[in-house]
Amino acid sequence: MDQWTLQMGYPVITILGNTTVENRIVITQQHFIYDISAKTKALKLQNNSYLWQIPLTIVVGNRSHVSSEAIIWVSNKSEHHRITYLDKGSWLLGNINQTGYFRVNYDLRNWRLLIDQLIRNHEVLSVSNRAGLIDDAFSLARAGYLPQNIPLEIIRYLSEEKDFLPWHAASRALYPLDKLLDRMENYNVFNEYILKQVAATYIKLGWPKNNFNGSLVQASYQHEELRREVIMLACSFGNKHCHQQASTLISDWISSNRNRIPLNVRDIVYCTGVSLLDEDVWEFIWMKFHSTTAVSEKKILLEALTCSDDRNLLNRLLNLSLNSEVVLDQDAIDVIIHVARNPHGRDLAWKFFRDKWKILSTSCSKMYSQDILFYGENSFVSISEIILLYI
Repeated sequence: MDQWTLQMGYPVITILGNTTVENRIVITQQHFIYDISAKTKALKLQNNSYLWQIPLTIVVGNRSHVSSEAIIWVSNKSEHHRITYLDKGSWLLGNINQTGYFRVNYDLRNWRLLIDQLIRNHEVLSVSNRAGLIDDAFSLARAGYLPQNIPLEIIRYLSEEKDFLPWHAASRALYPLDKLLDRMENYNVFNEYILKQVAATYIKLGWPKNNFNGSLVQASYQHEELRREVIMLACSFGNKHCHQQASTLISDWISSNRNRIPLNVRDIVYCTGVSLLDEDVWEFIWMKFHSTTAVSEKKILLEALTCSDDRNLLNRLLNLSLNSEVVLDQDAIDVIIHVARNPHGRDLAWKFFRDKWKILSTSCSKMYSQDILFYGENSFVSISEIILLYI
């Protein structure tokens, strides 16, 4: 266990087929790191002696058959293995159901066979395996181990996907990618591609409905989470019906002063409404932010205010975030982060952060005794690192 508890990070397994001899594969392992170039820059990361003893579970399959699960213990940097049933028309899948703490990469031929399997009949692979493939592919591409087109080709099958986990794996990877691509000339090609994958499932699932007494019509947890995930993708990437529905729900709330927006999509509706509608909607949400006493609702409303396309309103909110009587000190950093996530506010947040650094640093130092914040899972990072993550 020392290899897993004392060595930092985790490995990536790469499985390469033998082009000349059937049933033979080469398995290599190395330390997985998102920034490969950092290995040559940081002395701590130059240790090529990292080795893990890895229980690699595998199956072999084709369009009509999937083998039983086998296990290979990988202990060396590179190993050769013979795999039964593996021929030119068969794909190989590693780390079955994501039970191992590592990523798996393949040669391009195997990736394309897996993509073909997903498109023809994705249910041959379990839900966990489908989610794992999507997560690994996007992470490997982000780190430079894999061309970016591979994960985007994998999600071509999503219009047929009915389970939450694969959708969640895809959406979690698509939002950061969207943030990188939204500044590029051909962004609309990417945007339209995602909308195409989402459209059928969005229409099929629809929106959550309320009972006559205002309570939500309940479906299974997984179904509700899937619906929420798809609605968020649809609204984020500009599905017209999604935008219309969000605008209608917000307008109904304003005109009736009764909030009939289903609880599990309120954050999506608030944000979409603020981004699409006029300043009066922003002022309405600002008023509700001040009047509500529910902490969770207050947080959602504050985040929605950062979704505006109006740069003047975003600047106003940034400046108001420094007033602790209006926005709590611990929420001020969240305001900057969420404005930075907004393409219309990215440069505003960066300028505000630099201009107000002394005030922000002093304020946070009082709260946390030093210039650090707890953010994410088991990691302490500085205030500046938090902001730079989103710019």
